[in-house]
Amino acid sequence: MSYYSPSIEKLIESFEKLPSIGNKTAARLAFYILDASEQETNEFIEAIQNAKKNLKYCSVCYNITDTDPCPICANKNRDHSVICIVEDVRDVVAMEKTHEFKGLYHVLHGSISPMNGVGPDDIKIKELLARLMDGQVKEVILATNPRVEGEATAMYISKLVKPLGIKVTRIAHGIPVGGDLEYTDEVTLSKALEGRREI
Repeated sequence: MSYYSPSIEKLIESFEKLPSIGNKTAARLAFYILDASEQETNEFIEAIQNAKKNLKYCSVCYNITDTDPCPICANKNRDHSVICIVEDVRDVVAMEKTHEFKGLYHVLHGSISPMNGVGPDDIKIKELLARLMDGQVKEVILATNPRVEGEATAMYISKLVKPLGIKVTRIAHGIPVGGDLEYTDEVTLSKALEGRREI
């Protein structure tokens, strides 16, 4: 039995469809919208509509963008000989926040996961290989997530790219800054040892 009117219930249900939003948070968001001014509500609706209408995938790297190619691919000051491969658009933002990487990206939009019915043809691997054929790329950095699916995806891409004579590297995984060894799991410690470097 619902305690809310059908309109409020529908609004709550709509918010519940968002990732990581439970019933209580959905109700809080719904009542926030109801308490907002008409102008705030209209701006919120307009922002969603504009994003849906104006955003598209970059035809080069498949990042989400308002312009094609995206500002990163169009930037002549970036190193076009290095491509960092990530699973998700949000991973591009994470890498950019470091201010360390000056190359280009390729967004796969997922990772290989046979258990979930996602194979190599379901993500942007063919598009990556097409990018590599012009001979301009000298290094591919695999920055997929350190999960089983991310590792499988990295290995699969590595086997396809190495025969092209392109250097393939993998981002290091290990202990986070501020972490304690005694609380770190064995897999993370193993990866930290593998990825060690001279100082």
